[in-house]
Amino acid sequence: MSEKDTSDIATEQYGSPLMPPPGIVFDPALPVPDDARCAEYWAQYGMLENVAEHSMKVANIATFMAHRAKEVGLPVDVATVRASALLHDIAKTYCILHGGNHSQLGGAWTMELTRNPAIASGVTHHVYWPFALDLEKYFTPLAVIYADKRVNHTDLVSIEERFKDLIKRYGIPLNLSDRIKATEEQALTLEKLLCDTLKVDLNACDFDSWRLV
Repeated sequence: MSEKDTSDIATEQYGSPLMPPPGIVFDPALPVPDDARCAEYWAQYGMLENVAEHSMKVANIATFMAHRAKEVGLPVDVATVRASALLHDIAKTYCILHGGNHSQLGGAWTMELTRNPAIASGVTHHVYWPFALDLEKYFTPLAVIYADKRVNHTDLVSIEERFKDLIKRYGIPLNLSDRIKATEEQALTLEKLLCDTLKVDLNACDFDSWRLV
């Protein structure tokens, strides 16, 4: 793994000095790409095969949670959440090769491709959310953040396993242990919030189906 892209790790620790953004609202007038169109975007930006497989697994987890969120009454558009998760690493391959922050660059590319800020929000913020963890207002980016933290490369893992790998790859050699720890703490807090809100143990799900069985 190249050290040019370390944006799996939060750069905004413990919050942002900026005002929180308004709630992310689904606009039915805006286009939402399906799986086939997202795959075309992957190809357009030269996405590596393993990154595409990772993205599909992240999308399946986020889609599962979006279906469940609708069932418990949250204002969620499942297709928007899925598209955001499918595109969350659209800039990963480029940044591995050339450097840069893949979440910020990917958010800009996604906005250009889709013209849909709700989708782009989950791409831009899929590493860390520097505001309050409010599922009703920000479900799309928070679902993508969590789903991404449950897939290490292409394997479904626990939050703890995911961050052990990040420490091994980045923490010691690049002196980023504190930032990684802050990101892990947020992920664990988010996991509890999702489990409590969605009324499901996310660590007991395999996410092969997008719905509870």
